[in-house]
Amino acid sequence: MHRYGQQFCPIARASEIFAERWTPIIVRNLLLGCTTFNALAAGAPGISRSVLAQRLRLLEDHGIIEHHPEPLGHRGVYTLTESGIELQQVCDALGNWGARWIEAAPEGMDPLIVLWATCRFIDVSSFPQPRVVVRINVTDMPRQKNLFWLLIQQPEAEVCIKYPGYPDDLVMTTESKWLAQWHMGRVSLRAAMAQNVIDIQGTPKLIKALTRCGGVTPFATIALANSAPRPTEMGSRLPK
Repeated sequence: MHRYGQQFCPIARASEIFAERWTPIIVRNLLLGCTTFNALAAGAPGISRSVLAQRLRLLEDHGIIEHHPEPLGHRGVYTLTESGIELQQVCDALGNWGARWIEAAPEGMDPLIVLWATCRFIDVSSFPQPRVVVRINVTDMPRQKNLFWLLIQQPEAEVCIKYPGYPDDLVMTTESKWLAQWHMGRVSLRAAMAQNVIDIQGTPKLIKALTRCGGVTPFATIALANSAPRPTEMGSRLPK
């Protein structure tokens, strides 16, 4: 942990812990209900397991999380303490600011992590059957990496990169940017289908349930400021 040498300032003291690289993402994942090491890693693609372990130790040392080991050598689960739960306010403020002042660049639209995030906000109870499998064909991805499955069942939806062993109930075909636009709340599934940028095949009842299931970030209602820099101003081109 890096020290700023300004222990008189609570912003400096908090930043020494929370502003470490990857720590806000780890805390976000904990707030979204991830409790195991592997679940936290899945929501932070690119982090090494050693760095994740270091950050979790840091959060535990400062009383932000608690680790509850399981018998037989399993890693156990991580839970937020009262201190950690209060970081919800910090994450909300950071997300509101980012949604208002920083446009999403197209290179940050990996469909796997977008679908992982989407699953955190899908209302499983909105479907008329206990399990729904949605196969997603992402047409702009390489052939070996263009298939994903949403497995929507209790206790929560999850994204799979391999066939989950159940028949497909719905088949969605689209590009990765439109998955991100749906999750960010820029376009509804119904509107995307009307614009022919997302195609969904299946029974009308399940299609209707999917269009109403959520999956959208809670920051979707935050309007981008007119003066916020667009990706074209930061060296990236907006998707058409």
